Amino acid sequence: MFLLCSGPLKAQLGTTPNIKYIVVGRCFNYITLVNPSLRLDCEEIWRQFEEAVVRQSSCNVTVEDYNHMFYAMAQTWPCDRFLFWSKTRTLMHIYAAVVPHYWTLEDTLVGYMFNDLIWCGQEEDSGFDFSSCPEWSACRNHPVYSLWRQASQNFAEMACGNITVLLNGSIVNAFSRKSMFGSVELESLNACRVDYVNIKVVTNLDGPFIESCSEGSIVDLIQILQSRGFRWTCTDNEETLMILQCIKNPKQASCQTCANSLSRIKSLTLT
Repeated sequence: MFLLCSGPLKAQLGTTPNIKYIVVGRCFNYITLVNPSLRLDCEEIWRQFEEAVVRQSSCNVTVEDYNHMFYAMAQTWPCDRFLFWSKTRTLMHIYAAVVPHYWTLEDTLVGYMFNDLIWCGQEEDSGFDFSSCPEWSACRNHPVYSLWRQASQNFAEMACGNITVLLNGSIVNAFSRKSMFGSVELESLNACRVDYVNIKVVTNLDGPFIESCSEGSIVDLIQILQSRGFRWTCTDNEETLMILQCIKNPKQASCQTCANSLSRIKSLTLT
């Protein structure tokens, strides 16, 4: 999962400009409009985040460094709503939007605050490095990776009831032990808290059709779940997921078939 090389670190863009205003602003928006039942101190959460990152080299921020921040933003989540995903981000967001009872990591406070941001500190200075940060793969204790690893672990440990996993059947290794789901979230699920793991495998409308509930890495995932005592279900190309793709790509041949079926159903209902 990590490229632990002794050579120079491969760099990407530096810390997101105005990161403090973005993070604190998102926090206030979340506790005011998204989940007003939360009584949290956004400024204190920022202070704990800043303390974890600054004055450290960009590859020396561990999961433990964020402990105080996570303690300051403790949050509980309702059962039967947890949605996990891997390599299906765009479709996952659409799915969660139209099936509102689903709850993703991005819907939690930490996910909402830090989604799509970049950050790193600099050992010789007390601030953030706005010029250059290493890529995630460059070091094990990357500040962004460490935060998301702990957030993912917390999310999975809290999972309860029936949970859903959305995987991409149009790629090899739809389930990968190197992904955040395969390496962190799956390991943190508790069979005593989870009733069913409902796997949903979805392919692109025009393929390729590589993996399914009975083929490829999904079979490995099912075997792992069985060995750990989880009950599970698996569905290929659930109709709702295919319809959502058709809304975006209505001219696909498979979408025409779906549209014709819906039209026939509608005409029968009207008559």
